[in-house]
Amino acid sequence: MASSLQYLLFSTLLLFFSKSLAQQSFRPKALVIPVSKDPSTLQYITSINQRTPSLSIDLVLDVGGQFLWVDCENNYVSSTYRPARCNSAQCSLARASGCGDCFSAPRPGCNHNTCGVSPDNTVTGTATSGEVAQDVVSVQSTNGSNPGRVVTVPKFIFSCAPTSLLEGLASGVVGMAGLGRTRIGLPSQFAAAFSFNRKFAICLSSATTAMGVVFFGDGPYVFLPGIDVSQSLQYTPLFINPVSTASAFTQGEPSSEYFIGVKSIQIDDTPVSINTTLLSIDKKGVGGTKISTVNPYTVLESSIYKAVTRAFVTAASARNIARVAGVAPFDTCFNASSILGTRLGASVPTIRLVLQNENVIWRIFGANSMVQVSDEVLCLAFVNGGSNPRTSIVIGGHQLEDNLIQFDLATSRLGFSSTLRGRQTTCANFNFTSIA
Repeated sequence: MASSLQYLLFSTLLLFFSKSLAQQSFRPKALVIPVSKDPSTLQYITSINQRTPSLSIDLVLDVGGQFLWVDCENNYVSSTYRPARCNSAQCSLARASGCGDCFSAPRPGCNHNTCGVSPDNTVTGTATSGEVAQDVVSVQSTNGSNPGRVVTVPKFIFSCAPTSLLEGLASGVVGMAGLGRTRIGLPSQFAAAFSFNRKFAICLSSATTAMGVVFFGDGPYVFLPGIDVSQSLQYTPLFINPVSTASAFTQGEPSSEYFIGVKSIQIDDTPVSINTTLLSIDKKGVGGTKISTVNPYTVLESSIYKAVTRAFVTAASARNIARVAGVAPFDTCFNASSILGTRLGASVPTIRLVLQNENVIWRIFGANSMVQVSDEVLCLAFVNGGSNPRTSIVIGGHQLEDNLIQFDLATSRLGFSSTLRGRQTTCANFNFTSIA
């Protein structure tokens, strides 16, 4: 029943876009956008073109975000901006919370007889009300190896937000790009507009000086020197949290974020003793493991954190790695001179997330488990999330870097590569040189 309903909703979205795209003879098989890492906030920033005349806008990437939201108060100028009128198809697709009027002079974000949603700054946990609207969005197509011609979605649905919602985001950004599991998330809208698979893949660069990449659509996902990462992924189911994890939501609304099933944790080959009930999502939507690009580091529920760090310190000590005082926000740190370097990063114990069975393991090597806080100190890049977090394990950005992660919305499946360093490439190696 659920799959039939999802198909019906996707078909509605497909029909909504089909008329506006009828004149486009070129239909790409996939799209590509760049992602950079802001050095001051550690947020991941992407760029798309929006509006008429077209303007490149910078957005914080939120893999579990509900939709695209943009500051419309500050210099939003576009001849193709259209507010979503009450009871329209756009309002239905956005699951708008209600309709209303704006009593100031009409402008983007303030119009009469329009519906609204709740744009969410997931970095600060702040939500507000925002007008549902549509405008032109343009991105580059791709063959998986290079970017191709620019393609356009004339009626891309998004939400306006006030300038105040940008507080806490990287300098220069004007909103957030939500890739979450909703009908108006970027993956669903792009798939509907161009009739390709509801898949997307993120590959975040570990360097602030080099770009990572997001693909919308199926592979290949090719990185220099000609390595197609899509051919060597492991897969695990994606789960839906039945209770929204957004800052503001309506009763009965599921989460738009992506959850996976971690069964156990090992340090090297030794199991860590943890309360496994925390690894499941309960009826209130509490617990489980989700993937996040707005958390810079993995966050663990307090008892899990203490067990993991204790086991890690024990394993590190057996390798004669010397522990030193913590450096906020980390409290498990080591003397860098006692740690060897390898192609996979610092030579430290491997953290293994065991997924549906012992044959499906997400391995976290030194490049993703450690962060260098000074010339002398390396710290375990995990933080204590307290004793009652909403989600028990939040896999953060540092642990995702130089890993290709594919999200298949149609089959609820996640593909992951483990570190690309083991294949002698990185997420910075997508060739952004356009096809001639």
